[in-house]
Amino acid sequence: MAAKRDIILAVLVTGSVAIFGVLMFVALFGSLSDDNFDLSSGMGKKIGIIDIQGTITSSQDIVRQLKKYADTKKIPAVVLHIDSPGGAVVPSLEIYDEILKVKEKGLVVIASFGSVAASGGYLIACACDTIVASTGSITGSIGTALSYPVANKLLAKIGLDFEVIKSGKYKDVGSLSRPATPEDRQMLQSLIDDSYRQFAEIVSESRGIPILEVINLGQGQIYTGAQAKELGLVDELGNYYDAIDIAAEMVGIEGEPKTIKESARRKGTIWDMIFEGLAYLKDIGTDENHGPRLEYIMR
Repeated sequence: MAAKRDIILAVLVTGSVAIFGVLMFVALFGSLSDDNFDLSSGMGKKIGIIDIQGTITSSQDIVRQLKKYADTKKIPAVVLHIDSPGGAVVPSLEIYDEILKVKEKGLVVIASFGSVAASGGYLIACACDTIVASTGSITGSIGTALSYPVANKLLAKIGLDFEVIKSGKYKDVGSLSRPATPEDRQMLQSLIDDSYRQFAEIVSESRGIPILEVINLGQGQIYTGAQAKELGLVDELGNYYDAIDIAAEMVGIEGEPKTIKESARRKGTIWDMIFEGLAYLKDIGTDENHGPRLEYIMR
């Protein structure tokens, strides 16, 4: 009898631990799902909300949300709430391109500026149907930057040297172990110039501003929302809720517009700190981010 009781007790304890583990997993990671909101719930049309916050390092999540909203008739419009100084060139352009694609499907896209919507953040807004900025929003910073650390003097002090065998004189451009040569700088400047040309042409075409004027106001200067309105860089002055109202009016939603947005992963847990730490280490330690990287970012 004692042995049977011990077996039953062991099963109960094991089962309780397993259930507790499942509940903890769901609580901690459930909101990380790609499908953490239900587009089929509720009645009537809604305005989709997508947050673009912080430095832009990847386009995947924003592109996924845009595709998802564009594929349902219940979401005729989306407000991009941008609070970003910009970021890497490629993801900024990928988000820009995806906005153009979903607009072709009939989705109306409105940009709403938070405290900062500059450089790559502004580039993204240029693809939208209407740009709404607060009078105090910081925007502009049209331009391209490229930077990387050079540690040859530090390495020399500690007696560490790198032996580099390469196929061409440019193959180790951006290496920690040596400064750029004049030829290196000329090559890198050509990348900057071409990337900047793309940015300037996008602003000129989307805002209807002559290219020479864009180049004049796009030397990295930053502007308030009010200044940007005078320059023709934004369409309307207003807040986040004004942007929602504009989106609703453009798609014929009457009354108080309802919104829908993916829930963010819960903050403040030990897992958040671990994930953020790993993301930071990945950003500074992976091969894909070594050396020069083109950025549309406000410094």
